[in-house]
Amino acid sequence: MHELPVMNGILRVVIRHAAKHRVSRVTAIALRVGKLCDLDAGWMQHYFDYLTPGTVAQGARLDIEWADVVMHCAGCAREFTTEPKSQGFGICPHCGRSGGEILAGTGYFVKSMAAQ
Repeated sequence: MHELPVMNGILRVVIRHAAKHRVSRVTAIALRVGKLCDLDAGWMQHYFDYLTPGTVAQGARLDIEWADVVMHCAGCAREFTTEPKSQGFGICPHCGRSGGEILAGTGYFVKSMAAQ
């Protein structure tokens, strides 16, 4: 259910940018969402639809691009991508060490909006 506050924040961004650019209707919103955000696309659209009646984004479609998790290995200092729900999550494919710093894959943002 943490999708609700996330979608509320995204809606605020959409409304602010629509007003700034004098857009009367937003038809689609492209989002980039990190795989570690633990968000579900179906629930995201559900809560967005719940929040948008009477706004410029009513009926807008969410187009979600899932961003890879990128880590910096503490052992060999190389960057690598890893899958959150895999058995080898966080294990460097170069040196085999587990752990390191997460560089990408934890956030979300609006990439673009389509308007009418």
